[in-house]
Amino acid sequence: MSGAVSYYSGLAAEKQVAADYNRRGYTTCQHRWRGKGGEIDLIAQDGDGFIFIEVKKARDFARAVERLTQRQLQRIYNAASEFLGQMPNGLDTPARIDVALVNGAGSIEIIENAFGH
Repeated sequence: MSGAVSYYSGLAAEKQVAADYNRRGYTTCQHRWRGKGGEIDLIAQDGDGFIFIEVKKARDFARAVERLTQRQLQRIYNAASEFLGQMPNGLDTPARIDVALVNGAGSIEIIENAFGH
């Protein structure tokens, strides 16, 4: 994909994933949150806690998951830690990191608590 097409395709996938989380009862509170540690695609609120969501879009789920590198996982972890550090309970705030895979047909597969896998 060209850069512009890839960018807008990614934005559309993020919007679609945000709508999916909203349908499941979560509130999307941040989109493309950027800290010193990097960017988080989506942040949803889960009661008193947060869900940090990395969105990966590709032709199929296998290709989407292949696009998730160890370096990206570390960046997400660092950015999530920075975000939580701004909360009243700091790193004691309940949180998890999900990976949302979006295929070419627009189907979504969520890997909840991806760091736990």
